[in-house]
Amino acid sequence: MSSMINPSISVDCVIFGFDGTELKVLLIEFGRRKDGADPSQLKLERKLPGSLIQEKEDLSAAAQRTLVELTGLKDIFLRQLYVFSDPNRISKPEDLEWIKNTYEVPTSRIVTVAYFALVKIDKSVLQHTVEGVSRWHGVQSIKQLAFDHKQILMKGLEVLSQQLLNEPIAFELLPKRFTIRQLQNLYEAILGIEIDNRNFRKKVLNVPCIKLLDEKEKGVAHKPARLYRFDKAMYEKDIKKKMKYNLNFIRFTD
Repeated sequence: MSSMINPSISVDCVIFGFDGTELKVLLIEFGRRKDGADPSQLKLERKLPGSLIQEKEDLSAAAQRTLVELTGLKDIFLRQLYVFSDPNRISKPEDLEWIKNTYEVPTSRIVTVAYFALVKIDKSVLQHTVEGVSRWHGVQSIKQLAFDHKQILMKGLEVLSQQLLNEPIAFELLPKRFTIRQLQNLYEAILGIEIDNRNFRKKVLNVPCIKLLDEKEKGVAHKPARLYRFDKAMYEKDIKKKMKYNLNFIRFTD
């Protein structure tokens, strides 16, 4: 394996998902030996899915390979996020030792190119992730990650929050048929704010590519809400015509 690996460049993926109420991120659980402890005693840590790249592999291919190998996910929204190049980002002896043992290559510095991915959390996704070493965690509950991955996660959340208000990426996290309440929950979860219900609904209904369906929710304890869908083809066609869409549906409460 070592002859195929570039020991100085890696990719790390911030994979966001939404379960209807909470924004989540997919993390890899791994164990490494505590300093001075018995080799059989491992310290359980969490990190973002990532990998050193292969010598003949471009960055996007490396990110896609990493997603498939570590999570089973493929054909999902994936976009380059940021380059983390601090010379000291991977400098702790235990970090360097873990990389050497995992990839069978010595290294003294790694530049990582971070990507963020958006996933609809459904039964097929859970089948890939629940039983393996990858687990979904609420973004707000994460206090610490291995390496500098907490910094990468927060950068991913920052960029997601910015792009949410300018591009229709919210619909990459929602089911194909959704309620306005689900859409509002998503905005609130990502932005960390409360949104005025009536104003949000009014703005959503003014967007031509959000289509009302002749369907309602099923199997819910409350009054079933109307369902909507995002017409991606219409959106892309309108954008080519230089039409402007206002996807900033928010209004802060007093």
